[in-house]
Amino acid sequence: MDDIGRLIALMAIAGAAFTVLGAAFVWYLEDGRRIRRSLKKVLRAEPHALLIGGGKGVGFDFGANVVAVTWDTGAWCLEYRIDELMGAELIVDGQVAARTHRGEQRRPLDQFSGAQEHVRLRFVFDDTAYPDFILDLWTAADQSRRKAATAAETVQEGNRWIARMESLLRRPAPRRGSTLAVETPKVQAAAPPPTADAAFDDDVDDETPDHAA
Repeated sequence: MDDIGRLIALMAIAGAAFTVLGAAFVWYLEDGRRIRRSLKKVLRAEPHALLIGGGKGVGFDFGANVVAVTWDTGAWCLEYRIDELMGAELIVDGQVAARTHRGEQRRPLDQFSGAQEHVRLRFVFDDTAYPDFILDLWTAADQSRRKAATAAETVQEGNRWIARMESLLRRPAPRRGSTLAVETPKVQAAAPPPTADAAFDDDVDDETPDHAA
């Protein structure tokens, strides 16, 4: 009986250990943490500002004057100089609701209601290969998630980011250096193909194509 009791105790301890290890593994591989780790590796520092959504992320290191973007849950990353950031747009249901671009007057948000389909931020870069980066802040599928922000709250948060980008774009451009393209571990064999996105109605024509995931 003593042997059986010890065996049961050992099995219980082993089961508890596997449960803890499994929970730790899931925590470590959580999408947001993977994206944060990828951005930190590319920036070589903790991001001073960070935004994550839809398996993508963008992080800023204001000390080094660089910005990094990542998609595919951190599998692919690109790094730009901040002076290569040309503008940002808040897109609500396919329409540009607010925007700020270098050398232009900021278009403020004038409709603070929510969205029906999606809320996105589009960052525009001076790069012929990857001229923009689109990050989903909210989609219709998020309505069913517990503790998820509402569409109206997300529009407000997107507007705050437009204000931050306007302040950033007003800063004097740092000394120009080289642009780095960094691939993190678990990188795929080929560069991520751009995907077509619906055209955005706007009173200013942008020559850069959209790459939405």
